[in-house]
Amino acid sequence: MKQRYYFSYFSLILCFLSFTLSAQDTWEDDLKKMDEAAGVTTATFKTTRIVNGHSVEQVKKGILDFRINHRFGDISEGFDNFFGLDNAVTRIGFDYGLTDYLMIGAGRSTLNKEFDAFAKVKLLGQKRHKMPVTLDYLAGISILSEKLPVSDVNFFHRVSYIHQLLVARKFSENLSIQLMPMYVHFNLTNLASETNDLLALGVAARYKFTKRAAFILEYYYIPENMRRQGNFNPLTIGVDIETGGHVFQLFVSTTSGATERSLFTATTSRLEKGQLHFGFNISRVFALGK
Repeated sequence: MKQRYYFSYFSLILCFLSFTLSAQDTWEDDLKKMDEAAGVTTATFKTTRIVNGHSVEQVKKGILDFRINHRFGDISEGFDNFFGLDNAVTRIGFDYGLTDYLMIGAGRSTLNKEFDAFAKVKLLGQKRHKMPVTLDYLAGISILSEKLPVSDVNFFHRVSYIHQLLVARKFSENLSIQLMPMYVHFNLTNLASETNDLLALGVAARYKFTKRAAFILEYYYIPENMRRQGNFNPLTIGVDIETGGHVFQLFVSTTSGATERSLFTATTSRLEKGQLHFGFNISRVFALGK
């Protein structure tokens, strides 16, 4: 059964990678040309996510983005746990563009049986000689549906709220950098000593080294007095690959979470101890409108 389980995942990866790389004359290319003609900076990042967290990119009006996020277990557990492949966290989600500047999304993760939803709006767009950065605002909600060890937990105890500013600049055709100040409110904490409010500052970078591939880095700093017990600052390093209508990401990370909330509750691994999680993200967009 395990061999079939692994084979199914690698078959899925190969299936997505096998799509043609020559699909250039698409609606996405036409929109990019229109933005560039208007002086708007395009493709600061290739997809709406860096890896775990959001980027300043938006899906356009009438576009549906189907996303699969998959993280395996800790590589350092060795052969006994098949280098993390015996454990996995999966999130499946859908994002949709209500307008060119406002998108919404929702998903469900196997970790903590978590449901999440968000809205992201573009406030400023980087333009030549006018605006130096792109600025987005994101508001999200997370609801845990798993059974908790305490019995007196109501629905609102399961809810967390996320607010985030995304500030990015595309310095050149190859290099983009983003800052991500974030506020998270937990209605219920695991320990009485933990604060309900958490502040974090994220930084991300993308360096394009070929026409269709780029290195990506994502890191969040959390003040020590706000960290959840046993958690550390999440770090992710990887590569994203454009394959026509797909964006495929391969990475290693110190977190096993796939949502904003779980970045700060499921990062128990440490880079200096070789505790890393291999993962991949798949994004496929569909044009539902004109």
